[in-house]
Amino acid sequence: MNTARQYSTFRLAENWYAVDVLQVQEIIRPQEMTRVPLASPVVSGLINLRGQLVTALDLRRRLDLAPRTDGREPMNVVIRTAEGPVSLLVDEIGDVLEIDSKDLEVPPETVEPGLRALLTSVARLDGRLLLLLDLEAVMELSPA
Repeated sequence: MNTARQYSTFRLAENWYAVDVLQVQEIIRPQEMTRVPLASPVVSGLINLRGQLVTALDLRRRLDLAPRTDGREPMNVVIRTAEGPVSLLVDEIGDVLEIDSKDLEVPPETVEPGLRALLTSVARLDGRLLLLLDLEAVMELSPA
């Protein structure tokens, strides 16, 4: 049986990624960030979200992408985790898309192995590949 689910999409470098919309708490503009000494290099810092401290992860670093060079501040995709909200720093916010499960595929062998380990599946949409992130795998950070 095919079932459609909604996904929140965002861009990092030239690729489009998605997470299940049910895992997204909110999307917010760039925030002032406080650095965290001795944290993993993936942790950009902490943001204050209405009095709650939220860890901000730089998805570019997590996915081994080159740093931003356009001077624009990253957007925050705040997701729900068992430990509380976490902000994923992304380049650009996309649309919420409804994708049928029959349109999801296993990540192809052409996707770099390190990235493939962080994906649940991919979807081909309008001539582009949408990469669906495995948030549990993304959250597993090695110590600094």
